[in-house]
This record gives sequence, C-alpha cells and structure tokens, in this order.
Amino acid sequence: MPETAPPSVLFVCVHNAGRSQMAAAFLTHLAGDRVQVRSAGSAPADTVNPAVVEALAEVGIDISAEVPKVLTVSAVQASDVVITMGCGDTCPVFPGKRYLDWQLPDPAGQGVDAVRPIRDEIERRVRTLLNEIAP
Repeated sequence: MPETAPPSVLFVCVHNAGRSQMAAAFLTHLAGDRVQVRSAGSAPADTVNPAVVEALAEVGIDISAEVPKVLTVSAVQASDVVITMGCGDTCPVFPGKRYLDWQLPDPAGQGVDAVRPIRDEIERRVRTLLNEIAP
C-alpha cells in the first residue's frame, strides 16, 4: 500500500507576524509530522510580533527563531487547505483547494494581554481542524 503524503495546510495573513505564525506553531506542535504546515503573508513584516512570541512561550511553544515569509503561488498550490486570516482579496484562490477564512482580531501593536485570547481561539480552531484533516 503506497504511503500517502500528509495533508498540508497554509496559514495566510497580511504580515505573517501574528495570527498565521500562531496557527502554524500550534498545528506543528499538535500534529507533529501528521500534517505539513506552512505560513506566509501577502506583505510580510520584518519580524514576528514579540507579544505573539511571548504568548506562545507561555504555553510551551518557541517561535523565537521564526521569520515572516512572503506568500507565493507555489505555497498555495502545494497546500490542501488554505486558511486566511484577514488578508481579504490579496490571497490567491485556486480551484480544488479547501479555503477557510478565520475572522480573528489582529494582534499587531497589541500587548501580550490582548494576544492571549487570540492565541487561545487559534488553538481551539487548530484542534478542530486537526481532528478533521488528520484524526
């Protein structure tokens, strides 16, 4: 029986500095090698939001070495599920992909107290997604 490739998920937000980084970190943390995880931004920032790094560190996830990545067409084409977070029309759409749009507050410019509830909501959604795509 041939091995099938794990499902792949791409998280996209504008700056790839907050929401998409958190979502990718949670999915990587929870799924291990059961899911291929990517994140990108349509207009990536220079660095990941420090409050996001801190909020994830509080739950034992270290993303201090992550850097925002630019969204590419090939990343979208290589993904089974594309989850957008507030990037609107800048996210390319290809037929045959599953698209989800997660409406979440933008943590940009927010302190860690404001980021925690966003982090917790992202974790909840990632757990639900994981149960759907790689039970």
